[in-house]
Amino acid sequence: MPDAAQHPAQPELPSPYQPGKRRGRTRRTHTVAKVLLATLLTLGMVSGLSVAFLYRHLNGNLNVVDVSGQLTDRPEKVHIDAPKQPINILVMGSDSRDCSGCKIDGESGGGSDTTILFHLSADRQSAYGVSIPRDSLVDRPDCKTKNGDTIGGASDVMWNAAYSLGGPACTIQQFEQTTGIQIDNYIVVDFGSFQQMVDAVDGVEVCVPEDIDSSEYGITIPAGTRTLDGKEALAYVRVRHGVGDGSDIGRIKRQQAFIGALVAKVLSSGTLTRFDRLVRFLNAATKSLTTDIPNIKDMALVGLQFKHIGLKRIRFITVPFVYSTAQPGRVEWTSDADTLWSRIKYDKPLGKLRDGSIGANQVPSSGTTSGSATSSSSGTESSSGTSSPSDSSSPSDTSSPSGSESSTTESPSDSSSPSDGSSDGVDASSDDLAFAGLCT
Repeated sequence: MPDAAQHPAQPELPSPYQPGKRRGRTRRTHTVAKVLLATLLTLGMVSGLSVAFLYRHLNGNLNVVDVSGQLTDRPEKVHIDAPKQPINILVMGSDSRDCSGCKIDGESGGGSDTTILFHLSADRQSAYGVSIPRDSLVDRPDCKTKNGDTIGGASDVMWNAAYSLGGPACTIQQFEQTTGIQIDNYIVVDFGSFQQMVDAVDGVEVCVPEDIDSSEYGITIPAGTRTLDGKEALAYVRVRHGVGDGSDIGRIKRQQAFIGALVAKVLSSGTLTRFDRLVRFLNAATKSLTTDIPNIKDMALVGLQFKHIGLKRIRFITVPFVYSTAQPGRVEWTSDADTLWSRIKYDKPLGKLRDGSIGANQVPSSGTTSGSATSSSSGTESSSGTSSPSDSSSPSDTSSPSGSESSTTESPSDSSSPSDGSSDGVDASSDDLAFAGLCT
């Protein structure tokens, strides 16, 4: 495979946060969905521990639902001239709020505020989590119910309406029709499992630059570096008022940084060498999943594809958008979104589109902010950091379980590695982190 350095220089692209033109979509990302990445990584690394009982138990946790019969007019899968093919997994966060503490944000449930495309490059050197804001304005296509009935489409409607009307199948139909990218697999995760996953690893350390006081929802977290349990962590990633600029966009950045900390905690020796902690995490991670991945073995094979990607190469970005003037409070994708989807479809470098992205290596830490030494009912002070795996980037020799080449077309451009080289200079800036209410 040609080296990434042989690629022509990527065109300079404007910042995804720009005023003006419209094109229609949003972004917001519940951390619950991003936790999938930690799940896949862990399953891949520990698949050798699959004792028959544990395997049967975890397998029984999965709710396997094949929705392929409900999908129509699917885009062709582009064939990449490489030993492996890219993997595209669509992750949706279920907003069912029937678990303890899940109504912390005061919002109603029953839909999906989170849609994230996880893209793993063909050379297994990089991975992207692309967040789609729930308030994105899109033209929703017709979709099918499991009984074959048609749910009519609509124009200029919110992205998350598709899930409310037709569940995962309608969201996948909408994604494929608006991006031109065929999905290999999907996963739905809920709030309750997120809380349990955080608790399973004995909490996750975060750094809060200033006191969070959103007493309206019972959320109070003093400034400083501290370890949050599951319920506290859910409050931390859900709260808007009293944190950063108070917007959904700031909340997305905070969620992306938190998932980086959770991934690092899961992959640390403190988790992988503690069998009890590991089993608790895997049990929590699988018990509330709905997916078309048929069993734990195949899920572990997907996870193995990530094992040689360093944390710096796992990037979280958001679809480029502008705030809508036609529908205040909504967002619309810009023309840069077309560039983003095209590069992902053909497994090309994202170039400047990575600028300002959150890396899984950007674990919340005290940085230059001095933490409070006081204890909190909503957070335990912590001085110990979490070790993280090396940022090795040697390719994996494991074949992809999702490398189907049915209905494929050749890429119009030469095959090349999608790896973008060093992540230096593309990490979220201090201003971006402060905007989200994170330590800088």
